[in-house]
Amino acid sequence: MPRRDIYHDTVKRALQKAGWTITHDPFPLQIGNKRLSADLGAERIIGAEKETEKIVVEVKSFVGESDVKDLEQALGQYVLYRQILNEIGEERDLYLAVSRPIFKSVFSIELGQILLNNKIIKLLVFDDVTEVIVKWIPD
Repeated sequence: MPRRDIYHDTVKRALQKAGWTITHDPFPLQIGNKRLSADLGAERIIGAEKETEKIVVEVKSFVGESDVKDLEQALGQYVLYRQILNEIGEERDLYLAVSRPIFKSVFSIELGQILLNNKIIKLLVFDDVTEVIVKWIPD
């Protein structure tokens, strides 16, 4: 089993506080004979019609020597997971979960804004102290 990100349980608790039910921990992804896994699968009931919203979350701490290298790796995983979800017909939104400080240092500058403005990536921003979700991008 792959090593969990340091914020894995923090994001899991933040999702639960926000009314999400964790359905997978980890979320299995298989294409051909290759088995991968995203960190979490979750769902929640929305609206009066009791529709279910489903997501997959990949948690990233960005604790490497370079934010740019960490971003490259996270983006590669995100794109790969998005394509696998599409290929297997899994209709879930995929989010990259990052802490508020990482959002400010990586995604509030030009480099990260390129990804957000062009809708390449969806973010779940969390507060690692209070364990709450502070922002969904797009919301």
